[in-house]
Amino acid sequence: MTDIPESIQFLHTAELGLGAWAWGDRIVWNYGKGYSDADIEEGFRVSLENGVTLVDTAEVYGNGRSERLLGQFLKNTQTPVIVATKFFPLPWRWTKNSVVRALKASLERLGLEKVDLYQIHWPSPLIPIETYAEGLAEVHKAGLARAVGVSNYDKNQMQRAVTVLAKYKIPLASNQVEYHLLNRSVEKNGLLARCQELGIRLIAYSPLAMGLLTGKYTPENPPPGVRGNRYTNKLREMQPLIKLMTEIGQDFGGKSPAQISLNWLICKGALPIPGAKNTRQAEMNAGAAGWRLSEEQVAALNKASDGFTK
Repeated sequence: MTDIPESIQFLHTAELGLGAWAWGDRIVWNYGKGYSDADIEEGFRVSLENGVTLVDTAEVYGNGRSERLLGQFLKNTQTPVIVATKFFPLPWRWTKNSVVRALKASLERLGLEKVDLYQIHWPSPLIPIETYAEGLAEVHKAGLARAVGVSNYDKNQMQRAVTVLAKYKIPLASNQVEYHLLNRSVEKNGLLARCQELGIRLIAYSPLAMGLLTGKYTPENPPPGVRGNRYTNKLREMQPLIKLMTEIGQDFGGKSPAQISLNWLICKGALPIPGAKNTRQAEMNAGAAGWRLSEEQVAALNKASDGFTK
């Protein structure tokens, strides 16, 4: 593996982060029904108390509400927080300067002068990878972002971003992708291995498959909203996997399926960023760090989950 530049070491020392997608999102997460801003702030506070200090948000989460909430919460804590946010490739954002303008707007919502990590949320079907990579170089050179990364990029797209940034001696710090026991595409298509080879931190979003891997839901009791319709069949198929995770959890004093799922990702070399809408979820997430599954347990989970990724 490439030596990790000192400027991005902070991403490699973090075992676990906190994802802020649900902060303000009504469409997928039913924000405002069952959890409030006060609940979210409590979850944030408990995460920090447990050493989870990296928070990942995006300008599009809740139409900016997620960034604004994080900005409010940052004012109420003395604990240093690693802040990551993302640029969304809207079709009218044609130039590298659109990346700079978007980050300045995010910084205003966050109440910050710079972020620790700025990421391109998705590759654009319209704008070349190189244009937005030049934008990342601009925000880095301007001191608006300590490190820069991408999200949802395949191996080829990631390499193109690496090549542009290398002209300015700026490392690509991260690639944030969906990765969990029910979706192991990054292992099968070689993206995880390539990230590790290049010293790029693979950040795993939706590490609990939007709640499916918590063991909380069953075919008879699916998650609410759009998640329920999407996953009913999968809930049926995954019951043996949940049972295995429950059994493995007993070896660690009763760790939950969610904690086993997150620790499996840590063992794989990824940085999971589960969400937390309240104190209970924040405590559960934090309990996934600071210990390791055995190689045999990782192998058993690999085998039990293999069929889910075609």
